[in-house]
Amino acid sequence: MTTKKMALIATKGTLDWAYPPFILASTAASLGWEVQVFFTFYGLTLLRKDMSSIKISPVANPAMPMPVPMPVLVQVLPGMESMATMMMRNKMKSKGVASLEDLRNICIEADVKLIACQMTVDLFEFDKKDFIPQAEFGGAATFLGFAGDTDVCLYI
Repeated sequence: MTTKKMALIATKGTLDWAYPPFILASTAASLGWEVQVFFTFYGLTLLRKDMSSIKISPVANPAMPMPVPMPVLVQVLPGMESMATMMMRNKMKSKGVASLEDLRNICIEADVKLIACQMTVDLFEFDKKDFIPQAEFGGAATFLGFAGDTDVCLYI
């Protein structure tokens, strides 16, 4: 029996977009699938050692339920992004949702390959020492060599 394979491309670095690649990757790995995640552009934030600056934006996110209805104008005021992030983190914690750090660690323990896009690292002049040691660095060709032979390939 051949092992199923899944490839994910993570392009977003906000709190609401950070969960899907880690949840999908860890779930597939727990099912015995071989999994690789390619982090590019703003998704690179998810491979940094410190993820405490990851926030959620209530602006232009009309589906995001806020505990208190707020007009869009109020959502753009200074401090609203931090407030929305705090509310979301508290809600997730109260519902038993794992933290991003925990989900990332589960992926690492399950041998999910985490690939940082070298072109994006170079473009934004990131320092490789700011990334977790488990991050591998490669370009699109590195990732496509795996993705071209997968059962499931998702762009997030």
